[in-house]
Amino acid sequence: MQKPSELTGRDLLRDPRLNKGSAFSEAERRQYHLEGLLPPGSSSLELQVARTHTELAALDNDLQKYLLLSDLQARNETLFYATIMSDPATFMPLVYTPTVGEACQKFNHIFRATRGMYIPISARGRVKELLQNWPETDVRFIVVTDGERILGLGDLGVGGMGIPIGKLSLYTACAGVPPQYCLPVTLDVGTNNRDLLDDPLYLGLRQERVRGDEYHAFVNEFVEAALALHPKCCIQWEDFANFNAVPLLARYKDKICTYNDDIQGTAAVALAGIFAALHISKQKLVDQRFLFLGGGSAGTGIAELISQAMVLEGLSIDEARARNALFDVNGLMVKSRQDLADFQKPFAVDHAPVSTFTDAVKALKPTGIIGVSTVPKLFNQHVIEAMAEINERPIIFPYSNPTSRSECTAEEAYRWSSGRAIFASGSPFPPVEIEGRTFVPGQGNNVYIFPALGMAVFATQATRVTDEMFIVAAKAVAEQVSETSLATGLIYPPQSKIFEASLHVAVRVAECIFDNNLARVPRPDDITALIRDCAYKPAYATL
Repeated sequence: MQKPSELTGRDLLRDPRLNKGSAFSEAERRQYHLEGLLPPGSSSLELQVARTHTELAALDNDLQKYLLLSDLQARNETLFYATIMSDPATFMPLVYTPTVGEACQKFNHIFRATRGMYIPISARGRVKELLQNWPETDVRFIVVTDGERILGLGDLGVGGMGIPIGKLSLYTACAGVPPQYCLPVTLDVGTNNRDLLDDPLYLGLRQERVRGDEYHAFVNEFVEAALALHPKCCIQWEDFANFNAVPLLARYKDKICTYNDDIQGTAAVALAGIFAALHISKQKLVDQRFLFLGGGSAGTGIAELISQAMVLEGLSIDEARARNALFDVNGLMVKSRQDLADFQKPFAVDHAPVSTFTDAVKALKPTGIIGVSTVPKLFNQHVIEAMAEINERPIIFPYSNPTSRSECTAEEAYRWSSGRAIFASGSPFPPVEIEGRTFVPGQGNNVYIFPALGMAVFATQATRVTDEMFIVAAKAVAEQVSETSLATGLIYPPQSKIFEASLHVAVRVAECIFDNNLARVPRPDDITALIRDCAYKPAYATL
C-alpha cells in the first residue's frame, strides 16, 4: 500500500483505508489537492456515522442494507467500522448471519467492488504468485472457504466469498483485530450447483468440483504459499464440506496456526451456552447428556469439545463421549451401523437402532438437544414436549443457520415446554411473551468466540490454536452472563456489549497461550493492557 503522502486527489478518495470523505479537514484538502473534489462543508466521524444510520433507516430491505454497508466498506473503511461498532447488535445481523446468506446466494447478480482474493484451481503451480498480488505484506489472518457448504445453503461456488469477508469484518468490529492484517480467500475448485453452472452471470470456474488428490494438493499449495509469504498468519477454515473439513483440520492443526470455526468455534459457543445454562439449572457438566440432531463436522466438533471439558471435570474420555450421542438422516448413530465415518465412530452408542428423533429423546433421556442439521422444524412439538417431560429445565439449542434453517423457533421451544426451556439458537429470534413472562432468546453465535480468539492470537502471535483455548474461551463467555440476564433466559452476553465481552475473552485466551508457551512475544506483566493496546478503534488518522 502507498504511503498517505504518495496519494493525492481522487486516488486518496479511492483508498478505503485512507479516505475520510467529508471529514477531510480544510488543511488536508489543500495539502492533498482535494479542494473542489468534495463539498466544502466538513463533517466529523460522529456526524458521518449518524448520516449512515439515517441512510440505512430509509431502507426496508436487509439485503439493500448489506449492500450499502459493503459499498461503504469498499469506500471508507474507518466509517464502516465506526458505524458497525456504534450499534453492533443491530449491524452484526446485516454484515453477517442471517443477511449474508442471501447475499451469498445472489452474489453473482449483485457483484460490485471486489474484495479479498480468488484462487482458482486452474492456477495450480502459481498460487504463491497470485497471493503476492495482495497489497499487504503482513497478513495475520486468512479466512478461507471453497464455497461448498455455505451456512445451511449448500454449494454456492465463488458466491461463498461473502462468508470470509463477513467473518473478518467481525474480527475487527467485535474484537479490534486491525483490518489491514486480514485477508478473505476463496479457493475456486468448481461447483456442483447446476443452477450456478447454467447461470450466464456466474463468476466462478464453470466446471464440476475437483476431488481427491488433486484437490488436496491444491489446498496444500495454498497453505504453503500463504505461510511462506505470511509466516505469522493464522488460517481459519470456513464452510468446507464435512468430508474435507475434518481431514483438513486434522492434517494441519498440530503443524501450523489454524482452526475451523464451523467445528471448533461452533463447539465453543455451544459449550459457553451450556456453562451458562448450568448456572440456571444448578447442575454439573459431568451429569449432562446431549443428543445432537446432525452428525457432521459441527455436531462432532461440539460433542468432542464437550467431552474434553468433561474430562477436565473428572470423567475419562470414553465416559465423556458416551454422554454425547448423534442422530442423522439414518437415525441414531449406534455401533452396529456400517455407514459411520471415522470422525463419527467415537460417539456411536451401544444401543438398538432408533429411527425417529422423538424416540431417541425418550430412549436416551438427554438433558439437552443441539440442532446442527440445517433442516428446519425438526425440533417439533413432540420432541420439545418429550424433553420437557424428562427435564425440569431442558436445554434446547437449535443452532442451524440461517433463520430459515433453524430446527425450531424460540416461541415454539418456550411455549411447548411451558416456559421451562433453556434456549439458544444460531440465528436471532425476538423476545417471547408467555403468560405475562418475557423470555429473551440467546443467540449462540460464533461471534462470541472467533473474534476474541483472533485478537488473542494476534496480540500474542501464537504458533498454534488448541482445543484448550476454545474451552477457556467458552468459560470466559459464560462468566460474563449476569444473573439478571439469566433470569430472562438469556445465556449469552448482550451483543450490544460484544466488544468489551470479546476483549475479556481475548485476555483469558491469551493467558492460556502464554501458559502453554505458544506465544512468539514475551509475556507482559499486564496481559489486559497488551490486548487493549493492540485493539483497533475506528478513528481518522492525521495524514
